[in-house]
Amino acid sequence: MTEQSLKTGKADILWNMAGSLIYAFSSMAMAFFALRLFGPDDGGVFGFGFSTLGQHIFIIAYFGIRPLHITDTKGEYSFGDYLYTRRLTSLLALVFSALYLTGFSFFGDYGPYKAAAILLLCAYKAVDGYADVYESECQRDGKLYIGGRALFFRSLVSMLTFLFCAALTGSLLISAFLGLCAQIFGLFVFNIRGFLSGVSLSKTAFSHSMKRSRSLLLASLPLFLSTFLDFYIFSSAKYAIDWFMNDGASGIFNILFMPTNVIYLMANFIIKPFMTELAAAFEQGDRDRFLLFVRRIAFIIIGLTAAAFVLSLLLSGPVLGIFELLLGKGYEGQLYAQRMVFSLIILGGGIYALNNLFYYILVIMRRQLQIFFIYLIGSVLALGLSMLLVGAYGMLGGALSYLVLMLLMLGIFAIVSISAVKKGFVSGRNNNDTDKT
Repeated sequence: MTEQSLKTGKADILWNMAGSLIYAFSSMAMAFFALRLFGPDDGGVFGFGFSTLGQHIFIIAYFGIRPLHITDTKGEYSFGDYLYTRRLTSLLALVFSALYLTGFSFFGDYGPYKAAAILLLCAYKAVDGYADVYESECQRDGKLYIGGRALFFRSLVSMLTFLFCAALTGSLLISAFLGLCAQIFGLFVFNIRGFLSGVSLSKTAFSHSMKRSRSLLLASLPLFLSTFLDFYIFSSAKYAIDWFMNDGASGIFNILFMPTNVIYLMANFIIKPFMTELAAAFEQGDRDRFLLFVRRIAFIIIGLTAAAFVLSLLLSGPVLGIFELLLGKGYEGQLYAQRMVFSLIILGGGIYALNNLFYYILVIMRRQLQIFFIYLIGSVLALGLSMLLVGAYGMLGGALSYLVLMLLMLGIFAIVSISAVKKGFVSGRNNNDTDKT
């Protein structure tokens, strides 16, 4: 390995980590300060529009294409194919957000102000999904650091612009609009310009055809549908609270839900380094080694979940009290009163992390169709449970529905995974082709 490749490898790791961390931090910081600077109602609108509906809009724009893009080392599709397809999915995301908001406005749940603010936040997240196509091509070209650097600076500039405008104007609409402008500015300056100056492009790189775009959309459709349904299951309690309760309650619940993002990141840091070993053990038919890694990861996640839950029971009062002080006047006692809700959400977040382990096991074994049906069943359960429990018990019902859903999903994932492992190591991977989609 040359000195240049070592430097590139280090830059890839550092910039990718920096970009991922600032991206995750920006979402939490913006949601927290939105409550402080806009007040509970507008802060709640922001939390739902950015972290819940907005994230679904991101998923539509993203469309599960990146895993296909970054592994397309043979150039089955040109960059132009990916770019054109991502334009279509980003447009689809904007159309979906407009239809969703029109529907809720028509039924009288959303006024013009709330609908306009959420539409701007959805557009912000659609730009996020579109920008990823440049970051994906950077990774495919072996220059992940360029994409990581673009994500870092785009996220930083957008976050700072939003927070500065929020502090200066106290207006959600103005801040959301200027935050969107900063996102578009970052897309052109950091993503597109950085990409064009650093990535090797052939003369045909931007060529594309509708036929290849249709093929790409069909290839990524199972991944998109699974991710879309998975996030609905994860967020169903938030949607139910937005339906049954006021914007202030939605904002408070979003703050209480924040630790799940940290738990998810921690779980990925634990799971992903083992994925290559798990895949190799499966390819080699080494069942004992495969199960050894699964048990190790599971024990780590279970241990951390148990520790986090016990600490939340002991320390949730002081921690939420500090959050109230940071949020400022008007929030006294509102978070502290939700101590049990906070602890139940943390426990549910740990179980969600364990579900992700089983998800990756099924991905390694190429059981995409089974994954989709698990999420389809989970979505039906999520709709019924969240509406029933939130309607009856408010935020406590939201936490209970989240926890119960995660337990039910864990049971389904475990049963399907155990069956897949038994069959997979008996028949071998190549005999599972009929389950591929």
